[in-house]
Amino acid sequence: MIRVLLADDQALVRAGFRALLDAQPDIEVAAEAADGAEAVRRVRELRPDVVLMDIRMPAVDGLAATRQVTGDPRLKDVRVVMLTTFELDEYVFEAIRSGASGFLVKDTEPDELLRAVRAVVAGDALLSPGVTRRLISEFASRSKEPEAAGALDRLTEREREVMALVGIGLSNEEIARRLVVSPLTAKTHVSRTMVKLGARDRAQLVVLAYETGLVRPGWLG
Repeated sequence: MIRVLLADDQALVRAGFRALLDAQPDIEVAAEAADGAEAVRRVRELRPDVVLMDIRMPAVDGLAATRQVTGDPRLKDVRVVMLTTFELDEYVFEAIRSGASGFLVKDTEPDELLRAVRAVVAGDALLSPGVTRRLISEFASRSKEPEAAGALDRLTEREREVMALVGIGLSNEEIARRLVVSPLTAKTHVSRTMVKLGARDRAQLVVLAYETGLVRPGWLG
């Protein structure tokens, strides 16, 4: 059973999400929160699998709450998905850098919301390759100067190659075609790379690809 915590200051939004999620045989809403501070308290108390976190909330906003959740080693298995009214909300980029597994626009289709919850629990980033190239491009243009790339020394040459392809938004299937390997082999390389770098999920691997300079803005093609 996938346990979800809903954090949004609008009761109507929470009620709509709860009705949809609780109707699924493999998903349950563990709790609700009306602001970021309450969300962090409930996450620490309940350890849900996924937090659907609104970015804009009173008192402690979703971005600050996400930093607290993703920065707590005891909550390393909790995945945060940001909720936003605008697809390219400026805070989304900082949220992903802070450890969020992706984002959803609030008016997303119900099936997409369900797919998203299941995807992040499986360890995938909620950054579909088609939509996400634009997000990654925008994220890259806002990113900091590359940090020292010493962490990449832990990777094999093939793992660096795979990480760069993840960084430009390719799916495992697209990586497999590019490298002429099986999708399973591509997935294995991605998984090993995340383990070696301590990345929570694919979204954080994208961030690391830019912050280490392995991928630079303008490389999307």
